Amino acid sequence: MRLAQAFLAMIVLLAGCSGPGQKDTPAGRDGSGWTEVFRDDFTGAAGSALPSGWLHDVGTCYPGCPAPQWGTGEIETMTAAPENVSLDGRGNLAITPLLRDGAWTSGRVETRRSDFRPPPGGALRIEARIQLPRVTEADGAGYWPAFWMLGARLREGYTGWPGVGEIDVVEAVNGRPSVMAALHCGVTPGGPCGEPSGIGSGERPCPTCHGGFHRYGVEITASEIRWYLDDAPILTVAATRVDPATWREATDHGFFLILNVAVGGGLPAAFGGGPTAATASGRPMLVDYVSVTARGSGSS
Repeated sequence: MRLAQAFLAMIVLLAGCSGPGQKDTPAGRDGSGWTEVFRDDFTGAAGSALPSGWLHDVGTCYPGCPAPQWGTGEIETMTAAPENVSLDGRGNLAITPLLRDGAWTSGRVETRRSDFRPPPGGALRIEARIQLPRVTEADGAGYWPAFWMLGARLREGYTGWPGVGEIDVVEAVNGRPSVMAALHCGVTPGGPCGEPSGIGSGERPCPTCHGGFHRYGVEITASEIRWYLDDAPILTVAATRVDPATWREATDHGFFLILNVAVGGGLPAAFGGGPTAATASGRPMLVDYVSVTARGSGSS
């Protein structure tokens, strides 16, 4: 999603539809051989701090600022303030963008763990149940919520994006009644993955995703990556889509998970621009749970 928009806009491909999410057990806990390796249900009193398995990203870039404005051109400043990131007391993590005195703040959190990868010969599934911010195209210009993953080396100061791999489980922009998913890999611009757009789903219609809970998931194996919306497939990228070296560099390592709501930046600009005077402040993204499960050799 994100770093791709540091440079240019995403190409839009229209397709597909999905139904409403339901509050049930995540995929992978149905006795089908999946083992849960990480989970957070975000239970706690309203206003409680971020659970211990997560880290705050603050400011406008990682330490050393290798990619200003988080590499995307977004205009908010990320904070650890409870008004931007906290539990809502109803079993959700709330990430809330706010406009005060002409400046936007918001929240961006990532897992402490950066070792999420499929076991040898097996599969890894990452899933979250999320309510995207309750905005429309009339009052949501500039909103850019997302759930995504980055290759672990980027946390160590490596600057080789997109080669190190980025998997966008879900993102949405400007209150549009749709969601998107993508893989970013190779080099930019161009390269085997068509960066900066990446290999993506394009817009998938989902008129209830803004203001309703849905389950967003991705399954990773050595041979392909599959994306789901409420268990319905929305994108599959096979390893054969790119050369072996590109696939290996983008996928054969650990990842960390990220949840955030950006304001402005390259992707919103691609769909009509950033925030306006009509953009609503204080519409949170709510996250019911995040679950990581594994299946296959070495998953227990």
